[in-house]
Amino acid sequence: MISGVVTDSLDAVMPITVQGPSGRVRTIDAVLDTGFGGFLTLPPLLIADLDLPFVGLGNATLGDGSEVSFPFHDVAVLWDGEQRFGFADAADTTPLVGMRLLEGHDLHIEVVDGGRATIERRG
Repeated sequence: MISGVVTDSLDAVMPITVQGPSGRVRTIDAVLDTGFGGFLTLPPLLIADLDLPFVGLGNATLGDGSEVSFPFHDVAVLWDGEQRFGFADAADTTPLVGMRLLEGHDLHIEVVDGGRATIERRG
């Protein structure tokens, strides 16, 4: 099980550990974003620090309807005791956990300041 907390702005925040190809590891706080269908979003400085390999450019439509393009990179995440691989979108924002990383898990959030947020593997 992975545990996090709900902030006073009602963001569910989880500590996650990301790893680059050289083995460099960083544990960061990431916001759970159920409106994000991707794997992970990371700030460009963290992507550079981990030396994550560039994969390509993607496009997305933001919540306000605007279109953006962004680079994405290979990343490994230590997730519930296992290493999972996916793409990290580069964006100047708070790190975000998307639905692709949550796939195969149950999510429970107590949506109050200081509430618990838990992620458990299904089955």
